[in-house]
Formats: sequence, structure tokens, C-alpha cells
Amino acid sequence: MAKTQSPIITIETFRSQAQNRLLSTPPIEAFDPNHLPPFGDHRLAENLAPADGRLHRPAAVLVPIIAHESGATLLLTERSAHLKDHAGQIAFPGGKIEAMDKDAEAAALREAEEEIGLHRQFVEPLGYLDPYLSSTGYRIMPLVGIVAPGFSLTLDIREVESAFEVPLSFLMDPTRHEIHHREWRGAQRRYFAMPYEDRYIWGVTAGIIRSLYERLYAP
Repeated sequence: MAKTQSPIITIETFRSQAQNRLLSTPPIEAFDPNHLPPFGDHRLAENLAPADGRLHRPAAVLVPIIAHESGATLLLTERSAHLKDHAGQIAFPGGKIEAMDKDAEAAALREAEEEIGLHRQFVEPLGYLDPYLSSTGYRIMPLVGIVAPGFSLTLDIREVESAFEVPLSFLMDPTRHEIHHREWRGAQRRYFAMPYEDRYIWGVTAGIIRSLYERLYAP
């Protein structure tokens, strides 16, 4: 049976919900190597979380919500096919928190400028989601921000193949949140997936989108 179209999420209603429910700053334990956050690849596959949290490097991503009058969308990227890690996968703009970065917000905005040319003057940071632990060794702080229309993108083709938008109403519909599985490192891995048109959103990206849904919209 075909799924019905999800109700449009306006930028006004999203802003109100986000301001009430997002974290204003990263939690104290965000980068504590001894703390296992509730969100991460380990959530659906415990074997994916190394016991030693010190193996996880601090990172940050921008969760860019585009303020279209017709309805809010989420901006995502497709990584270049020739990359050594995560080639061709759908991702948020982001990366490691470097010594030059004042905090996770600075890192997320810097990476968005470097990867896709999204200038920070168009981004209104709203707050953070819970940290996300990836099986590839990163402790990620997702920064949610509203992006004003009128921006332009310049992709760093060494890292990013393309950028595209997905209606936020689609991604915040829990009936679109599928659980898929595949064999990885000799074990069955379960993970969130949200196929959209010809794009396969899965893994860390889908996990962070799920955490956005749970913090803002879940009962």
C-alpha cells in the first residue's frame, strides 16, 4: 500500500519546536570517553561500539534546515565516489573538530563552508542534538541550524559529488524510518535507512535524522 504524503512542516513551526527542545550547548559528557551516548551505530548493533571510548575522535556536523516558504527541507550531500572512506554515501557537511575551532559550532560551520561553500552568514544556529557515536571512530556533535534562502553553494569536488534537499516532512515521518541490515565485519549490522527517490540515506546520517525526530517530534 502506498504511503500518504506527510504534512508540510513550515519553518515557523520547526523553529518553535527546535527552540523548545534542542540542547543549547553540548552536554557535559559529550566528549567524555567513558560515556556511551544513547545515540550511535551501537544503538541497533552493540558490537559496533568499541569499549574504549578514547578511540573516538571529536567531530561536528551541520544539520542544515532550509527555510523555504513552501516548507522546510534538509540539505544533504553525496560524498565523492573516489574517497577512501564512505565513498558515495549520503552525509551532512562536517568533520573533525580541529585545534583552530573554538567549539563544535565553529567546526560545523567551518566544514560547511569548506565542503559545500555554505557561508555562515546564511546559517542561524539553533542548538544541538545528542552526541552520536559512529562505528568508524567519531563522537559527533550535530548542530542544527536554519539556512536562509538566497545562499549559493560551491562544492569541493574532492569531497562532495552533489548536494540535494529532502522535504523535512518526509524525514520527520516515522513511517519512513526503516531498519535495514547487512553483514559487516563478520556480523549482522542493523541500521536506520530512509530511501528517498533515488537516494539511499542510511547509517550515521539516518541515525542523526532519527535523533532529530526523537528530540523534536516523538511523543
